[in-house]
Amino acid sequence: MNTAQDVIKDATTRMDGALASLKERFSGLRTGKASPSLVDSLQVPYYGVPTRLRDMANISTPEPRQITIAPFDPSVLTDIEKAILAANLGVTPRNDGRMIRITMPELTEERRKEIVKVAKGLAEECRVAIRNIRRDANDTIKTLQKDGKISEDEAKKGLDDVQKLTDAKVGKVDADTKAKEAEVMAV
Repeated sequence: MNTAQDVIKDATTRMDGALASLKERFSGLRTGKASPSLVDSLQVPYYGVPTRLRDMANISTPEPRQITIAPFDPSVLTDIEKAILAANLGVTPRNDGRMIRITMPELTEERRKEIVKVAKGLAEECRVAIRNIRRDANDTIKTLQKDGKISEDEAKKGLDDVQKLTDAKVGKVDADTKAKEAEVMAV
């Protein structure tokens, strides 16, 4: 990286990655309705190799509160069932010999509050990651200035731009967290 703009582009890419990771983790948090994302990334042993559930089965939601899992190879039904139970998702799978059905129970107020706490914890982890990226970008810009690759004015503008970028991304994390909290607390 030879310019402050290169550093900012890299920081933007990395911060967007942190936000994408947060969204993916939020999708795995259970709300009152069924979502394939609750189980699609579970690891299931398939002939001794840990395999994502979405790579070995069709996952669908035929009803708002039910998930069905139809494996391509019916011999792994019990392994899938064990993986779901081991993931401690708060659901009980039912195996009918061809597919697994998961009925989502109603969330209690206490459970909703626990899920909101988890969401806030994930959001804080994302904020910390974004701040670490900011620190790295600022250090890189200061090093570029010290090495004489950019002027003092460019460095100051670069540092300001990194701070604006950080504020925007943290604002996005806050907005996503509020939306997830509203979704979880909706009855």
